[in-house]
Amino acid sequence: MATQKQAGRRSTAPKKGRGTSASAVAELLLEIGVEELPSQFIVPALVSLKESAERLFNGQRLTFQSVRTMGTPCRLTIMVDGLAPRQAFMTKEAMGPSKAVAFDQAGQPTKAALGFAAGQGVPVQDLQIRHTPKGEYLFAVKREEGRSSAAVLIDTLPQLVSGLTFPKAMKWNETGVRFARPVRWIMALYGGLVLPIEAAGIKASNETKGHRVLGGGKWVSVRDATSYIGTLERQGVIVDPQRRRKLIEEQIADICHKTGLQLNEDEVLLEQAIYSTEQPVPVIGSFKDAYLDVPEEILMTSMKEHQGFFSLRRKNTGQLASHFIAVANNRAKDMSLIREGNERVLAARLADAKFFFDEDQKVTLEERAKKLSGVIFHHRLGTMARKQERVEKLVGAIAEQMSLESESRSACIAAARLCKADLLSGIVGEFPELQGVMGGYYAQHDGMPQNVCKAIRDQYIPRGMDGALPETVEGRVLGVADRLDTIAAFYQAGIIPKGSEDPFALRRHALSVVRILLEGNLKLDLGQAVANAGQIVEADVKPPPSIAHDPLGFIIERFRYYMGTTENLRDDVIQAVTGYDAKECDVVDLAGRMRALQATTSLPEFDPLMVGFNRANNILKKEGVKKTELPPVNPSLFHDDAEHALHAQLKSMEENYGELIRKTQYKEALHYLVQLKPYIDRFFESVMVNVEDPTLRNNRLSLLRYVVDEFFGKFADFSQIVVQGR
Repeated sequence: MATQKQAGRRSTAPKKGRGTSASAVAELLLEIGVEELPSQFIVPALVSLKESAERLFNGQRLTFQSVRTMGTPCRLTIMVDGLAPRQAFMTKEAMGPSKAVAFDQAGQPTKAALGFAAGQGVPVQDLQIRHTPKGEYLFAVKREEGRSSAAVLIDTLPQLVSGLTFPKAMKWNETGVRFARPVRWIMALYGGLVLPIEAAGIKASNETKGHRVLGGGKWVSVRDATSYIGTLERQGVIVDPQRRRKLIEEQIADICHKTGLQLNEDEVLLEQAIYSTEQPVPVIGSFKDAYLDVPEEILMTSMKEHQGFFSLRRKNTGQLASHFIAVANNRAKDMSLIREGNERVLAARLADAKFFFDEDQKVTLEERAKKLSGVIFHHRLGTMARKQERVEKLVGAIAEQMSLESESRSACIAAARLCKADLLSGIVGEFPELQGVMGGYYAQHDGMPQNVCKAIRDQYIPRGMDGALPETVEGRVLGVADRLDTIAAFYQAGIIPKGSEDPFALRRHALSVVRILLEGNLKLDLGQAVANAGQIVEADVKPPPSIAHDPLGFIIERFRYYMGTTENLRDDVIQAVTGYDAKECDVVDLAGRMRALQATTSLPEFDPLMVGFNRANNILKKEGVKKTELPPVNPSLFHDDAEHALHAQLKSMEENYGELIRKTQYKEALHYLVQLKPYIDRFFESVMVNVEDPTLRNNRLSLLRYVVDEFFGKFADFSQIVVQGR
């Protein structure tokens, strides 16, 4: 039927003088009509459509003013304003024979010049003589006029349509074009007239379809972008997603105002509502109060995941209300029918959820934990039971590292012992995103202490850069241990992120570890914790025959990313602090050093100080002497006052400098370093280090080593610092 309908539609190619002039810019309107797309496919498709169109126009030398896209579940639309009538002209140049070969002694063109001109299609008198590195040569310069935009678009727009990609695509006709859903019509207008293109077996027209219910799905004609938007709206389609967003937000706000309820805001649900409707109409519904006895996370997840409904709270108490808002795709005369239908469907879902919850509570977490040996964590990494046992061991080691009190340490271990048991519950089987949350509820039902319940509940948060931290120190310790075990296990098995590929989200796990430690202000030697995790994993995971892995370096790289992104620190500052030879890898301490060093780099004395440091460091590198190879500094061997002055200054500030570093008063410590500048400068102005006397030379090298190692080296690797302007 669609093919017959299309055969009778207008298919008039643009002609000069009709709709556009040779010099006037024009508008391009392209709509791809499809069977209903999944809402999550639409935004990426519109982004790709815009980027592909801009690349196409730029590649084809077509100038334009703007490109915008719109879309609904049934259409992907692109509008291009101010499209030039023709391609921009192009100048082509070709180098020919040398001037000596091209002209005879009388200055007349030779056969070489004549042949070159004929081959290039230009008169011989139009050839140009130019100086080149090889001498004077002939050049043919041709101006190639551009094709009409209409002709270019007819050739290229079909590739724009067929070139769109989706997470899942299908074939539905003999053309073999792959698309997320079958393409049912194409509307293509340039300058108000139809572009006779064909894509996916469909010929373009000037017609589109309205809303399948409100518009009866009938065909309507369109003249331009303005009439397109207005015509579709009269047929029940709001094509602009930003306008649909505004309508949904306004209507939901009005419902909440009238009912005295408060929306649980959810951007994911809002996006889903915007891109799963063409005429969004929010409607409020309700469910039985008895379901409020079920944890609100279950109710909210059931409403969101199963039905795409917004949940609501009571303003005065903040408790979940027995109401929801559904966004319908139809403005019916009697909206109560839509409301009642949604209520019936949701009631069945909530009844299932309540059944699972009630049944889950009949079995304790401890009993469930015994069955985790039947759940595979990963085929290379063993069962979930073994992972839980590893996490329990690691939690104990981390709690000991952090010197937690015995009660808190016991709570950490108790939570770790049961942390994965809820994976075998009915609710988590239905809603995997509630892992941990349900474990917390079931632990509470089993009579576990509150800090144990909260630790189990919070073990999976945060998820990378987003979300709040676990509330309790026990939850933070458990979250760190669980993620370190995961990273260590995958690294031990040789399953390491490569490029943009990270199928097991190890980067996200590492970033979560960094956030918990930094934002939770947990003082932990991460190097020791990672080493402990690796030792525990070795019993369960066999490494490949040859593997070189560095899980600590992987986590530190995420730490560098976090500090650069969230605090806008200089790259060289980050590298200097994470690159020095520290006794411990405490990210809280390292972050403090970074902030202090960044602040100190703004002092006018800092860059000159770095010049002196680099000179000292380079001399030591050139000599290739280690600290252990040099004798202690002997003041009796000093020959110059500059040596005495530098050594005396070092001695006078050594104790205070070390004390400031021990107290993590890093800004103050760096101010001490800055005070060394005049003494280092004076030393290099007055003292020759590389003298012939080996005893004297080694003593001066020892003094420089004293400066570099005992002062600069205790704070950061200052060789990484880039002196500004150099």
